[in-house]
Amino acid sequence: MSDEVLVIRCGLVSYEEALVAQRWLESARQEDEVSDVLLLLEHPPVYTRGRRSSDEELPMQREWYEMQGIEVHDTDRGGRVTYHGPGQLVAYPIVSLKPYGDDVHEYVRRLERVAIESLAEHGVTAQTIEGLTGVWTEGETPGPEAGNDAARKIGSIGVHVSRGVTTHGLAVNVNNDLQPFEWVVPCGIDNCRVTSLSRELGAEQDLTAFGDTVAARFGAIFGRLPVPTEPAALGLDSVRPLI
Repeated sequence: MSDEVLVIRCGLVSYEEALVAQRWLESARQEDEVSDVLLLLEHPPVYTRGRRSSDEELPMQREWYEMQGIEVHDTDRGGRVTYHGPGQLVAYPIVSLKPYGDDVHEYVRRLERVAIESLAEHGVTAQTIEGLTGVWTEGETPGPEAGNDAARKIGSIGVHVSRGVTTHGLAVNVNNDLQPFEWVVPCGIDNCRVTSLSRELGAEQDLTAFGDTVAARFGAIFGRLPVPTEPAALGLDSVRPLI
């Protein structure tokens, strides 16, 4: 097993095209044809519905969201509805869980640490909250009785594992528009307030620099050496979204 994780910067990629790339890499990783890979990218506006999603999480009709310029896409990851859009850092690790005892829960805990430690390096203290998915700012548990000091959601996590190899991953709000979160029940959590790195710090942030931090923290937490890699090095020049 290589101790490297190949880090590929993809830019702005549609959700459907990112799924194609992930499935291609998933198959290659299952056959040990590639090392672990970390895709860093942004998506055009899209709501994604995980396996546990319900219709109530998208209270308006699909057509209404599409009129706002936001796609709605069903997906095979865990979790519920979330939003992706430009200015949000999305990280998709395609990694083998064999070195980690094939422990999916431990893998998710490590992803949470990647987000929390990356946010800390950029000046925002974050946490996980028992019983709630994702990564949150400091504050009390959100709910009907929570006040203005309630924690705000800043990162989402949803994964899929097939034959011991992961797809999907985490998303952290950096500079993205937060209004679309108001039009759904994000991650199935009522009374959920959403924030971003730029909102917490009061100024737009460097998305590329934040991506560098995520890659470095991923390497440290998973015991891998991050290696910047061009798509062609993996034969991905034939996969349209990563050209």
